[in-house]
Amino acid sequence: MFTYRVTVATGTTYYSGTNNYIYVTLIGEKGASQKTKLDKWLQNDLERGSVDEYEVKSERELGSIWWLQLQKVKFLVEDDWFCCYVIVQTPSGEILHFPCYRWLSEDDVIRIREGTAKRPYDDKLPALQSHRQMELKDRQKQYRWKLWKPGVTKCIDAETEKDLHPDVRFDNDKRSDFEHSLRVALGELFLKKFVNMFGNSWDSLESFQRIFWRVKSPIGNFVLSHWKEDWFFGYQFKNGCNPCLIRKCTEVPEKFPVTNDMVYKSLGGSTLEEEIKKGNIYIIDYKLLDRVPANVIKGNQQYIAAPICLLYQDPGNRLMPIAIQLSQVPGPDNPIFLPSDRENAWLLAKTWVRSSDFQLHQIVYHLCGTHLLGEAFCVAILRQLPAVHPIFKLLTPHTRYTLEINTRARSDLLGKDGVIARVVASGGAGQDVIAQKAFQSFTYQAMCLPDNLKERGLEGLKEYYYQEDGLQLWSAINKYVKGITGLYYNSDQEVLEDTELQAWLKDLVQEGFQELPGVELPAAFQTREELFKFLTMVIFTCSVQHAAVNNGQYDWSCWVPNSPCTMRQPPPTRKDDISVEDLMETLPDMSQSSVQMAFTWHLGRPLPNKILLGCFKEEYFTEERAKKIIAEFQEELKQIEKRIKERNNELPLKYKDLKPSNIENSISI
Repeated sequence: MFTYRVTVATGTTYYSGTNNYIYVTLIGEKGASQKTKLDKWLQNDLERGSVDEYEVKSERELGSIWWLQLQKVKFLVEDDWFCCYVIVQTPSGEILHFPCYRWLSEDDVIRIREGTAKRPYDDKLPALQSHRQMELKDRQKQYRWKLWKPGVTKCIDAETEKDLHPDVRFDNDKRSDFEHSLRVALGELFLKKFVNMFGNSWDSLESFQRIFWRVKSPIGNFVLSHWKEDWFFGYQFKNGCNPCLIRKCTEVPEKFPVTNDMVYKSLGGSTLEEEIKKGNIYIIDYKLLDRVPANVIKGNQQYIAAPICLLYQDPGNRLMPIAIQLSQVPGPDNPIFLPSDRENAWLLAKTWVRSSDFQLHQIVYHLCGTHLLGEAFCVAILRQLPAVHPIFKLLTPHTRYTLEINTRARSDLLGKDGVIARVVASGGAGQDVIAQKAFQSFTYQAMCLPDNLKERGLEGLKEYYYQEDGLQLWSAINKYVKGITGLYYNSDQEVLEDTELQAWLKDLVQEGFQELPGVELPAAFQTREELFKFLTMVIFTCSVQHAAVNNGQYDWSCWVPNSPCTMRQPPPTRKDDISVEDLMETLPDMSQSSVQMAFTWHLGRPLPNKILLGCFKEEYFTEERAKKIIAEFQEELKQIEKRIKERNNELPLKYKDLKPSNIENSISI
């Protein structure tokens, strides 16, 4: 008899262990071992966090081990088991690692390959090719595409999170934290007594502090002190929670008839033409919101504007608003607001812009630009790449929990009775229209940060820390991707010949992006460089970009007048005689304000069990050369963290959203 020593690691989260029977069988080129029950006399096997050792006997030496088989058999009651990995020591002393990271439920039987990454043409034997095909066939039955809404990316076919396979669901710790956090927010922020005060307006701007006094966010308190100031209004387009809309103005559009007389003083005596030539004029255009139907909440009509805002980068590098128009069509009922107008008029115009920014940020740049894209990437990965494929190993850590958080969002946040419908101006039919418009304007170029920034003409925008930090992180991820992917693809021809890799892209384009022909994703990977760029975009979107638009939600929205989720009166058609009362009747009421604070806290708070960018709790790559590249990536992230900290030490308002220590590896909230 030949003895194989088998080490089995059970997951560390609650309920990972099992009291059911688990059997292991080793299958190799010369046959199979005995089917062995993982059970030691008078020992509690396979408990949460345990690493247990066993002996597996075989009548013959198995040769190269193709895979090992794990089987769960119910004992008395159903008790799922989460297997992290298995290590096998052969009779000759060779150590083999088998990454698993899967749940076994009911009477599951799973077969897992040794950890060395293999492309489809690396597996010469029919048995190994068949194993890959069967794994994908099973996954394609389990993970199916579904059209959520016309005109947007497809999603996973699941009505609720309970329809998802256990492998892609929250663990118990994450589930418990997520399900209780919204209630915790209401209590933590002392908001409960205001939540039911629908229709009750605040009597003054200062009265918003009745729901603000428990706010501990340093940025939130900075917002409270500076939100009325023009330089701070402009700063948020660079480094707030939506730094994605601003672009250089090369020509003032005809629909925005700003004259030199209007902005002469704001430009320090210069002209628009001169400052445009210098590259100092920037524009924010909310044209996507034009004619979007606004929400009706408890019978009360809400309002959405589609403003245009012109900004000037002054000699002190401040981005100063110089003109605002609140709708897309100029005319006598659509005045251009200026800094020289009366204080209440100018403040109300800026507040309308901030409310419009809230709508676009949440639906376009957060939901569509990260969550829905990340989900489409994830579904295609699960359907087309077997676990042994190098690109599956590379991308899987960046899909953790994405399917469940999006499934919950569709039912709990974005559903007809969800939070968005209850308090946000673009809730209901409006969010669908915005999402459809957004995806019709999406391009592959816009998903790639360097191309995006270049197209928007932002190389001359100063103190734009989203750009500064984002480009460092894009470069670091691209270097990491090239390092890992280059281990397995030595030529363009090898990329072209990888049928599974090409099937992943084809499934993504033809199914996931079926409704979006204008995005212009590549039809096939022709070269290594094309592959490197695409993989960099996927990882960046699911980590860095999501952090940029998610992490600061509460910071910038907890002082509700700075970022109102809704407006309760229509945009003003005149500039004269605008009173504080007009502003208060327009801003969210007590109930809406409280829910806005609670759900942005819920979505933007630091998570207790997050896995940071570059940290791989689950070790899919087992080759030493891949581990070395991962270590180099981690070291580069440490250096980026250090540089950001050093810069932030000199800033009165620190930009922390893209510190690697604040970036999660995947979209999980």
